[in-house]
Amino acid sequence: MNSGDWSDTENDAVVASYFGMLSDELSVRSYNKAAQNRALQDQTGRSRGSIEFKLCNVSAACVGLGLPIVKGYRPRFNFQMSLAEAASRWLARHPEWELALHRKDASTMAEPPALYVGTAPTLRNTPPPEELEQMQRVARRFDVAGRDERNRALGHAGEERVFHHERQTLRQHGQDALARRVRWVSKEDGDGAGYDIASFTIEGRERLIEVKTTNGLERTPFHISRNELEVANERRDDWYLFRLYEFARAPQAFELRPPLEAHVTLTATNFQASFQ
Repeated sequence: MNSGDWSDTENDAVVASYFGMLSDELSVRSYNKAAQNRALQDQTGRSRGSIEFKLCNVSAACVGLGLPIVKGYRPRFNFQMSLAEAASRWLARHPEWELALHRKDASTMAEPPALYVGTAPTLRNTPPPEELEQMQRVARRFDVAGRDERNRALGHAGEERVFHHERQTLRQHGQDALARRVRWVSKEDGDGAGYDIASFTIEGRERLIEVKTTNGLERTPFHISRNELEVANERRDDWYLFRLYEFARAPQAFELRPPLEAHVTLTATNFQASFQ
């Protein structure tokens, strides 16, 4: 049995197997973990236990990359960055994979299940997870926030879900007239308003919602534009950041209110160059 460091070839094999199982799981197709393990044993010469542990490492890498994970492979952190690189290579070779996660049938989105909006992690009386630093290091290395921001299918699906959620909530409180006035601003008018959805509280106040969606866990980083921050500060009584996470599996949510600096660290990621 091979017992040395895992090579790039071995990492690529275990990552490919992992994403195959994850694809089946998210599509509600049956698959056989034991058979996958045996196949990897043949490919790598590794023991069954070593492969099981490595698959748990892949789960941890996926957490850092802001992706869903295979149930049953509990994330084991302190993995080598080469494993996250293997996962990134797989995603680069299969750009259609993440897009396929959000191709919703219109009839499905007509009456989506109600969203439960929980408490933001920064408002709970619990410390951040011990593995947060490694998660953030992976997220920075592979620009997870930028990848989610560029994933238009993900952003569109998240905004659509919140649009329906807002209308449902108002109707449930007898505010049918307000529900009919909810607007999907980014779709109707384009980006630039500093928010995606124009809604209302049940008392009739404006609710300007910027939606940030990820397939990763609640602490997965996200991009926010200078314009969005300016509108958040100018309209802080009306502006809400609606955070959707674990979107590909079972969307969960929480909200943040300005000032966002009370909840997150804002880091400049690009600069405009002007001629002197």
